Amino acid sequence: MDIDTANETCTQVLDAISEAVIADRSFLETVLTGVLARGHVLLEDVPGTGKTLTARSVATALGLSFSRVQFTPDLLPTDVTGTNIYDERDRTFEFSPGPIFANVVLADEINRAPPKTQAALLEAMEEGQVTVDGETHQLPTPFFVIATQNPVEQEGTFTLPEAQVDRFVVKSAIGYPDVDGEVELLRRRAGRTEQSPSVERVLDRDSVVAIRRAPESVRVEDDLLRYMADLARETRTDRRVRIGVSPRGTQRLFEATRARAVLEGREFVTPDDIKRVAQSVLAHRLVLTPDARVEDVQKSDVVADVLGRVAVPTLE
Repeated sequence: MDIDTANETCTQVLDAISEAVIADRSFLETVLTGVLARGHVLLEDVPGTGKTLTARSVATALGLSFSRVQFTPDLLPTDVTGTNIYDERDRTFEFSPGPIFANVVLADEINRAPPKTQAALLEAMEEGQVTVDGETHQLPTPFFVIATQNPVEQEGTFTLPEAQVDRFVVKSAIGYPDVDGEVELLRRRAGRTEQSPSVERVLDRDSVVAIRRAPESVRVEDDLLRYMADLARETRTDRRVRIGVSPRGTQRLFEATRARAVLEGREFVTPDDIKRVAQSVLAHRLVLTPDARVEDVQKSDVVADVLGRVAVPTLE
């Protein structure tokens, strides 16, 4: 699929999702950026802002199979991945797939489960497979996770392991709608009989696979490659940061930037593309020092300062 076709298709997908989800267009673009970059998306916000509806709407618009896992303190790893069940007639064990076996998996309130269960997603998110009792099972293609979490200050939440947070290409927050958006939300609800709004199907599985290949043809100049590397390295020397952006994070910035260019309908990356995705790609990967947390330093402020310090290349 060429860039122009991919751009037009992405616009149709965003329009379809917007029919159900009241949110800033930039938020929906961030979610779709994660999908195009062949990665996973983490949404953090208070309950009731539309995180679950967003994930379900994305799956419907893309025409993909959808599965929802409600994370709770008593959820076991096998409740996510599946387990082997003994068949008494054949005296053999047969694998029973868990809800992870879907194209789009909504890991709802992921930080309400203990770390051991959260870690059950790691292999699936990184390798596209799960291992149960020593046997490996491939997940469907395409496969991506849209995880939602409540702020860590909420009661009954656990902090996600750093290794798992690093697997998410982007992290974003839907936020509260403005007054016009909230009125529109009520107007839409008054105009239908069912609780959840319907979303038009735009693509199918093969089309999604094709559109995710489109960013591979986006051109990135060497100066911009160095700019991305410099941004990541600058986070590691900031005095407020204990652990900066990993090399994996640098690669995710590259992938998200190319996806952003597709959304803009361009065959090449600009510095503005990098700046537009930097917050959603980099901020959640930072681990702040204890002093910075006491001083209530925000990770987004660190990324903003880094963007201000690193010189932007001038492309001819």
